[in-house]
Amino acid sequence: MNYTVEALAALVGGTIEGDGSTSIERAMPISSAGPGDITFIEDAKHARRLLESKASAAVVGEDFQHQASVPIIRVAKPLAAFGQIADLYRGPKRKPAVGVHPKSCIAKSATLGENISVGPFVVIGEDVEIGDRCRLMAGAVIGDGCQIGNDVVVHPNAVLYEDTVLGDRVIVHSGVVLGADGFGFRTEGGVHVKVPQRGRVFIGNDVEIGANTTIDRATFQVTEIGSGTKIDNLVQIAHNCQIGRHNLIVSQVGLAGSCKTGDYVIIAGQAGIKDHITIGDGAILEGMSGVMENVPAGEKWVGIPATPARDQFRLIGHIRKLPEMRERLNQLTKQVDELCEKVDLKRKSA
Repeated sequence: MNYTVEALAALVGGTIEGDGSTSIERAMPISSAGPGDITFIEDAKHARRLLESKASAAVVGEDFQHQASVPIIRVAKPLAAFGQIADLYRGPKRKPAVGVHPKSCIAKSATLGENISVGPFVVIGEDVEIGDRCRLMAGAVIGDGCQIGNDVVVHPNAVLYEDTVLGDRVIVHSGVVLGADGFGFRTEGGVHVKVPQRGRVFIGNDVEIGANTTIDRATFQVTEIGSGTKIDNLVQIAHNCQIGRHNLIVSQVGLAGSCKTGDYVIIAGQAGIKDHITIGDGAILEGMSGVMENVPAGEKWVGIPATPARDQFRLIGHIRKLPEMRERLNQLTKQVDELCEKVDLKRKSA
């Protein structure tokens, strides 16, 4: 279905500059947009890409100051507005059916809120409490004693072990495991003996947990994820960790036991954090960092072992000069050897 630029602007509450009657067939990103498409740029630094694009219209931010050859829709948040437009072309989403699927298995002692959706093969254990407007998709397992807030979405085949607590508006993607035993063992008499994990997991409000991520229960108390934190796919958070509010934790990050992060911490992909490490508010750990000591608030660390970025980049600069320095050292060694030979000859002749 085609829509005019004017209609799309009305949808997102934007201001039109140019021909509002231009007909648009699709919403496409700037990298692949062509004639008949509407695209977007998130900020003015990408203006050149728009000016070189073959798109028929664009959504831009309030800081866009260039003269475009196509109609533009000016909005405060281009990405969000373009998302609305893309959804319009995609068509209405299928709304989940409210109610409990007959092939689910729900304990009699469980308490379910209003207007929830429980899919096929969902298992809900004893004494579980689930809030209003939650959606539990096929194959999800909610263990005994779990508590789930309002407007929570649990995707297919996610597992909440017993006594796990989720706040409001939490999103748990497929394959997530919350509350499995932490990796605790003691060696006694040459045998690895399991240390029982008696704690639980607490997830704050507005947390999103990516597919196949695992968060282990605490040994005695609580492994906690602060409100607003977003966790990517394939992340491991070990027992007793305390993750602050509004953290961003990217794929394949691993936090060993009893780590603590402040608020607004960013941990990039494949970073590994040693046990009992504290990371201060607003700190940034670059990808593949190996963190072996505490990171102060507001600092950016990188490398293996991780150090402040300014130190690491200086070290990298020195390392790049090593081949040249080695060649120079070989030349100097050769010159010294030649001088020594000349001195020896003079001594012998004397």
